[in-house]
Amino acid sequence: VLALNGKIREAGEKILASNGKGVDFESALESCEEAGGTLATPMNEEENKAILAIVKQYNQYAYLGIKEDETSGQFKDINGTPLNYTNWHQNEPNGKGRENCVEMYSDGTWNDKKCNLNRLTICEF
Repeated sequence: VLALNGKIREAGEKILASNGKGVDFESALESCEEAGGTLATPMNEEENKAILAIVKQYNQYAYLGIKEDETSGQFKDINGTPLNYTNWHQNEPNGKGRENCVEMYSDGTWNDKKCNLNRLTICEF
């Protein structure tokens, strides 16, 4: 279960929390769902900044609740909804179907990445 220990941020209607653990994408998603939420997915700049605050607090890149669609280069949230807000790092996404997950860098920009690496778990509720 997600122990919160004061690691909570609010952004608009969302509450963001991290357990400080770095795991692969599927494990991160599972942890969030078990806690009654889902992986943090920024829908605007305010939410992106709130997630970034947690990334900086732990000094670890974090997976976002965004995956590449079957259509290479098309990214959607984990419910399959097209993204209205993105904050890609310069020249990203560049995995061309080989990097299906998305991580947030410590400057708040995004990068497409393989899903089997350990990244910080940040959930939204």
